[in-house]
Amino acid sequence: MNTTFLELNKIYDLAYNVLKKHGCDEFNADLVATTVTHAERDGSVSHGLFRIPGYVSSLKSKKVNGVSRPSNKFLTQNAIRVEGDLGFAPVAIRVGLPELVKTTNKHGVGVLTITNTHHFAALWHETEFLAENNLIGIACTAYKPSVAPAGAKKPLFGTNPISFSWPRKNDTPVVFDMATSTMAMGEVQVAARDGHKVPFGTGLDKEGNKTDDPSLIANGGVLLTFGDYKGSAIAMMIELLAAGLVGDLFSFEAKEEDNNDGGPARGGEFIMALSPELIAGENWNEHAEKFFLQMKSLDGVRLPGERRHRNRLDKGPRQINSQLIDKINSL
Repeated sequence: MNTTFLELNKIYDLAYNVLKKHGCDEFNADLVATTVTHAERDGSVSHGLFRIPGYVSSLKSKKVNGVSRPSNKFLTQNAIRVEGDLGFAPVAIRVGLPELVKTTNKHGVGVLTITNTHHFAALWHETEFLAENNLIGIACTAYKPSVAPAGAKKPLFGTNPISFSWPRKNDTPVVFDMATSTMAMGEVQVAARDGHKVPFGTGLDKEGNKTDDPSLIANGGVLLTFGDYKGSAIAMMIELLAAGLVGDLFSFEAKEEDNNDGGPARGGEFIMALSPELIAGENWNEHAEKFFLQMKSLDGVRLPGERRHRNRLDKGPRQINSQLIDKINSL
């Protein structure tokens, strides 16, 4: 695989300019390009520039509103709904999260439901923002079917990621963001592009056989949930939270509605915030740090999010797939 070194500001410019070229205004292009740049900065390459061609496809087909102006509506004193105006999810998230922080600091618990958006990014952006504001964060979203429930060979679930964050007063937050499938589909697609195998049993080929060939999984095959029925149950829970509770599309409904332009399908997102200060009390941080100290005392243990934050300290250029850069430039 040929790669090209790009400075972070050049990654941002590449994303921003092509989004502006295809119908985003400055507000929308900036928020999406920032999300893409942060993913590349932190090593989440399957949610970085890799996503730009899909973003552009959804703008060209007019599925996504590139000049969206999401708005907040309070359903109760601590439940907020963001009407996404059919834009990209990072825009709705930027509008909703500050209100969620204020609400949670007041009531101890806050819920943000996001509707009518198109989600193509990692989830750690939103939960990490909550943790940086001394709140616990939980977020999940559904997507078009690509994952078979336990016992099945046909897809029903999306990769249905879930993210969790825990704040630390004097350190970087603990944050995980994981698909409920064995791998995120973006990671499978990157592996197929770069000619890498994936662990055997990551998914099935179109005949229903387990395989380690990512191209057979991504083209006519299906992913499996992690942990068999355990991951399947969590994927089902996410469908119910991010679609049933939010009042937006389940994965199978998103597939039925989508125009298959290669960009993100329409759907919702569920975000919950909790205040440890109001719920656990003033010593919440000191108590949790004892637990993290015990974890770190075990050989080989790394807290979730540590690698991403370590990557962030490197302000230098990032290696980007050269063919991807050429493709984006051609757009």
